[in-house]
Amino acid sequence: MNDPDIRALLYPLLLGGVYVDELPTGTTRADVVHITEQFMHGYELKGDQDTLQRVTRQLPCYGRAYDFVTFVVTEKHLPKLLPLLPEWVGVLVASETGLTLHRPALYNATVERPAVAGLLRVEEIKQYLLARGLPGVSTLRRRDILSFLRTTRLVSLADLAHFVRRQLMGRMEERLLMRAERKAERERLARVRRKRPKR
Repeated sequence: MNDPDIRALLYPLLLGGVYVDELPTGTTRADVVHITEQFMHGYELKGDQDTLQRVTRQLPCYGRAYDFVTFVVTEKHLPKLLPLLPEWVGVLVASETGLTLHRPALYNATVERPAVAGLLRVEEIKQYLLARGLPGVSTLRRRDILSFLRTTRLVSLADLAHFVRRQLMGRMEERLLMRAERKAERERLARVRRKRPKR
């Protein structure tokens, strides 16, 4: 089982909302993130050819950003992976017959405001803060904004997370619309080319 095989098994399970592949998260990238109005669920995939070397770097990044985290792995990784994961991290086992639940993901209580905000572009974070009456943020750099979010009591995690989820979902809708427009244009050009008389 490799990465594309596992993705093909996982995608049909992600009901409601949108899912994003390779979302930059802290200093790493989450393989798949399922985003709905209510939660963000990060998935890390480990196929037969993968190693577990980056798990200890990936886990803190996901733990600070996502409401739920699940590792989707092949059977060979289970013995070494399980001791590395806290109890709240879910585990799915991928095989030729499908995905089997080893343990469910539990709600993650270690989410932090800077990590959640860090999933957005800096202009989107500034837009959010300005709309909440926090002046002076428009001139700040990304690092300064994330530092402010780490210490302030003026921004609730729940409200910020809701904004981030809405932004990421809206961005996916934009991408799908643009993709559909590009496809329609390619098909139109192909029809024009077919109609041209041959010389």
